[in-house]
Amino acid sequence: PALAAGNSIVLKPAETASLSLLRLAEICAECGLPDGVFNVVTGQGSVTGEAIATSMDVDVLVFTGSGGVGRRLLEYSARSNLKRVYLELGGKSPNIVFADSPDLEQAAKVSAMGIFRNSGQVCVAGSRLIVQDSIHDDFVAAMARHAQALTVGDPLDLSTHVGAINSETQLAGNLGFVSDAINEGNTIALGGNRIHTETGGYYMEPTIITDVQPHHRVSREEVFGPVLAVTRFTSDEDAIRLANSTDYGLFAGVWTSNLSRAHRMIAGIRSGIVHVNTYGGSDMTVPLGGVKQSG
Repeated sequence: PALAAGNSIVLKPAETASLSLLRLAEICAECGLPDGVFNVVTGQGSVTGEAIATSMDVDVLVFTGSGGVGRRLLEYSARSNLKRVYLELGGKSPNIVFADSPDLEQAAKVSAMGIFRNSGQVCVAGSRLIVQDSIHDDFVAAMARHAQALTVGDPLDLSTHVGAINSETQLAGNLGFVSDAINEGNTIALGGNRIHTETGGYYMEPTIITDVQPHHRVSREEVFGPVLAVTRFTSDEDAIRLANSTDYGLFAGVWTSNLSRAHRMIAGIRSGIVHVNTYGGSDMTVPLGGVKQSG
């Protein structure tokens, strides 16, 4: 969008995931984009990122990442030329399933991909399943069945459904959430372990944690991994309360065949986007943004 609007850009990729954007810069050069229009600068956020963010020659900052870094970028804007800052930060997105969902089996299949796609390393991942008490056990079992059918492995293999964890540090953090969940009395209904492969790398089983309450760590903090926290609800009001019980507000899903209920949920949930009877697909013609500490 920045290029289409006639801007030149400087792009700093995450230090652990730079190769794809360096390749994109090569493609832009090959297709004839003038030199200096599309620029990629790699490096540590504390060095390269700060230099870009405090530059008096940069007019706008657009950032996707953690809340901590987003706060620093706002400070850098204040310290420099008061450049505009557009932030798309973390999420702890609720995926609410009512007993009157039009197709519970389809809801389970889509919801499984909503959290386990890309190993859960997606800002809009449906990491909190809020499911009506009357269907809780059956729906969790259905999600576990779909999760177990996913192939975890080399992300460059087209038969893979769930790829690698970004780094050893991230994997350790994911497993730390599982340990804390056990200590808080939650139940590991599926997964929870590292997968060791002959090729090395960092892989983790799709993980479903039940008996989760809003004050538990796995319900409050973004994991950014293939870890699903499941909480029961009874009434519409209960579902809205649980959905809004985190500091985030990026994405949400609601599954119901009742149109009036769907509208009540959309109005009551504090989220940038609320999907109804689906999860994960975005319309590229509309903004993807959040409220509260999601940016």
